[in-house]
Amino acid sequence: MLTACLLRLIISHHPLCSLPATQTFPWTFRSRGLSSMDPLNPSSEVPPPTAAECGGAAAAAEEEEEEEEEEKTPPIGLLPGETVVKEGKAAILFPSANEVFYNPVQEFNRDLTCAVLTEYAREVLAQRGVKLVLPGETERVVVSLSEEEEADAQTDEKNGEETPMETATVGEKCERGLRVLEGLSASGLRSVRFALEVPGLKSVTANDFSSKAAALISRNAEYNGVQHLLSASCRDASMLMYEMRGRKDRYDVIDLDPYGSPSAFLDAAVQSVGEGGLLCVTCTDMAVMAGNNTETCYSKYGSVSIKAKYCHEMALRIILHSVDQRAGVYQRYIKPLLCVSVDFYIRVFLRVFTGQVTVKNSVSKQALVYNCVGCGSFHLQRMGRRTTNGKHMKYSSATGPPVGPHCDICGQRHQLGGPIWAEPIHDVDFVQKVLSAVSTNPSRFGTAKRIEGMLSMVTEELEDVPLYYTVDSLSSTIHCNTPPLLQFRSALLHAGHRVSLTHACKNGIKTSAPPADIWDIMRCWEKSNPVKREKLSETSPAFKILSTEPSLEACFTVREDANPQSRKRHLTRFQENPQAFWGPKARAKSGGGLATSLNDKRKRCQNKRKNQITDFGELKNFHCKKFKVGKCTNGEKCCYSHNLEPTKEEKME
Repeated sequence: MLTACLLRLIISHHPLCSLPATQTFPWTFRSRGLSSMDPLNPSSEVPPPTAAECGGAAAAAEEEEEEEEEEKTPPIGLLPGETVVKEGKAAILFPSANEVFYNPVQEFNRDLTCAVLTEYAREVLAQRGVKLVLPGETERVVVSLSEEEEADAQTDEKNGEETPMETATVGEKCERGLRVLEGLSASGLRSVRFALEVPGLKSVTANDFSSKAAALISRNAEYNGVQHLLSASCRDASMLMYEMRGRKDRYDVIDLDPYGSPSAFLDAAVQSVGEGGLLCVTCTDMAVMAGNNTETCYSKYGSVSIKAKYCHEMALRIILHSVDQRAGVYQRYIKPLLCVSVDFYIRVFLRVFTGQVTVKNSVSKQALVYNCVGCGSFHLQRMGRRTTNGKHMKYSSATGPPVGPHCDICGQRHQLGGPIWAEPIHDVDFVQKVLSAVSTNPSRFGTAKRIEGMLSMVTEELEDVPLYYTVDSLSSTIHCNTPPLLQFRSALLHAGHRVSLTHACKNGIKTSAPPADIWDIMRCWEKSNPVKREKLSETSPAFKILSTEPSLEACFTVREDANPQSRKRHLTRFQENPQAFWGPKARAKSGGGLATSLNDKRKRCQNKRKNQITDFGELKNFHCKKFKVGKCTNGEKCCYSHNLEPTKEEKME
């Protein structure tokens, strides 16, 4: 049928179609109602096909052609070189000339932020009489009420009155909702996702200092149809927050995700977030916070970092100390909700409150860290002490230090780090709400499995135990085989200590056991897996540790409670590298485009140790280290480096 339609169109535009009406065409063809041999004359001429006749067959062909052209032709409204990236419910326009605007690896960061912000909004707006409605949510997350609210609820039930609740859905403006600021927005992806995926929002301000980025934010808001909620701003982030310090002008939520350190924005953020407001901070300068540049860490965060196995959790506690210190200047204090170390960055969610009395407790929440450079044992020294005397609280200076100049375990020196936040870094009740909401609605986020695994580990962590040990570093210190994780955990449990895993390190162990008991367990393990003592140097930490007999008899029988639920259920706790060069993107140039030096260096160093020589017989393929080519007389015994005295001729040369 489609062929007949096309033929009629060809005939109507053919030059022979201008012949007189009485003249017949010299050819014949097959058509509807005609045989192959019937001549075509005006009386029997088939009228031009109508849209109804050709519509059915042509529509299918046109749809196939359109689908093929969609891949080649960009959507309407795109500028030259722009591409569309879809994440969550958002479709964002990105200039291909500046790839730094988007890092797909941080989708977990944005998904987790949307999940946390939703539960925070649910908890805060419930007090304002607003109920959140999420698509696909089958179970309502129960929000704990205060004693006063419970009493009011019971009174209303007795009187037979039900308080009307306003409902808030995604994509709609809520007059009693939250005011959100994303201080460093770039393309506006995070803000657009807030507007499309988080209910109960009154306004979202996406700010960026770049005029090009602000223009792109406006286009993305219009492209996603959220311009009624999202507004673009082209300001200095600190100045914008400083101008909103008034009690009535403060934001309910502030999100800071800079390239590198957020230290320059923390002072303004703690002032411009509302009472009980949510502050979300990302730090990607892990080299500074993990001990590679201690002097830079102190200048930015007021704390000295240590290059130790527990550096990732210490980075979390350093940023919390820095925020709490800045908040204390304005008689404010923080309450961490969720703080995680993920991939190449750390992410903290905390609430900010005002209270002069509570601020006095801040000094007792900070601690210095004494780390042994030999065995890795650490001790914490609180910077302040508070004691309760009835209804009165007494504050005094802490006494210390908790250790001597040399380590009691291995005899090596201590290095000093901190101060760091020494209180819990998670609110387990709040984390349980987020975990429940994500697990009951897994289709909401693309990284829901990893969020569930990460938050499950967070709920299992010991709250009152800062920092952690790693099993491989303990065994490496005394040069013995590494004990299986479950056996080592079981030995600690048999000794009467508490133990848990940590989300910050795959083989990390958090325990309430003192360093002396931990090393006693390792001594007992070494007895069943002995090392060659004659090869140990008398000045090494291993010789000192193994020269002491253990004071307890460790039991390595695996206990049932040694394996946590997140590990039993095989949850996705630590993901593999998703792609090549998946770390932080290069910093953008001031005039646009990419600073390629970081990417070039990353490519040069990628897999540089992958093809290392492990068979020493292959060293014969290399020239001698001390002799010229052809001068060595070792023959088959020649290797890359050997000690032979050169001849007199070689000395003369």
